[in-house]
Amino acid sequence: MSENLVVPTMAEMMAQGREPEILFWVGSAGSYDDRAKKITRAFVRILNKANVDFAVLGTEESCTGDVAKRAGNEFLFQMQAMMNIELLNAYNVKKIVTCDPHSFNCLKNEYPGLGGKYEVLHHTQFIKDLLSEGRIKFNTDTYKGSRITFHDPCYLGRANNEYEAPRDILKQTNATIVEMKRSKNSALCCGAGGAQMFKEPEKGNMDINVLRTKDAFETNPNIIATGCPYCNTMMTDGVKFNEKENEVKVLDIAEIIANAQDL
Repeated sequence: MSENLVVPTMAEMMAQGREPEILFWVGSAGSYDDRAKKITRAFVRILNKANVDFAVLGTEESCTGDVAKRAGNEFLFQMQAMMNIELLNAYNVKKIVTCDPHSFNCLKNEYPGLGGKYEVLHHTQFIKDLLSEGRIKFNTDTYKGSRITFHDPCYLGRANNEYEAPRDILKQTNATIVEMKRSKNSALCCGAGGAQMFKEPEKGNMDINVLRTKDAFETNPNIIATGCPYCNTMMTDGVKFNEKENEVKVLDIAEIIANAQDL
């Protein structure tokens, strides 16, 4: 990709005696997974376009420890968390934005008890704010004629009661927004939560991500929108299982907006 993305690090900022408006917490998926990296790049394009003063930790960023905690290894979680909190506090971080609801939930709800108290936003909340402030504009006709259904990430929706930010963003496109029968607080998990993504599924007659993708297909969508890199992987696998890759795209909210920006 030949994009001229500007991504300063906290170390560079500190060397210049500056503190950014936000710290963008990239997360493990957004750093290492090839598909999730596209979400990271899309969000950075939005930040650059909006002239947001942000920074990343870069090589200093470590896993939040969320997966270890969900898998039951509290000791490993606390080791990871304390290491991150020490670094974040040293940089005097106040506001964190992340594309990963697992990191969002962990930083927002688990870190304060260990001394890490920050304002933490999911990227859909931040993008919604940028739109309402008029800091970013996009071509609302890019998705005209498309049918989009949104899959609620568990750690954004039920865990943190955020259902409206992604939908408010999608409503600003000229697409037809269609809800699955199971949505918002009754949405079905894609299967990636609780470290399920890293193990084989339990015995049953259908993988949970295939079942969730069936929910989406019932809305006859062109696009399944997500707000989580792990959900994106699980829903993409579900689309592939049904051999519908040519008919249905799985896109993060950040990609939907970045693709429609007048670049």
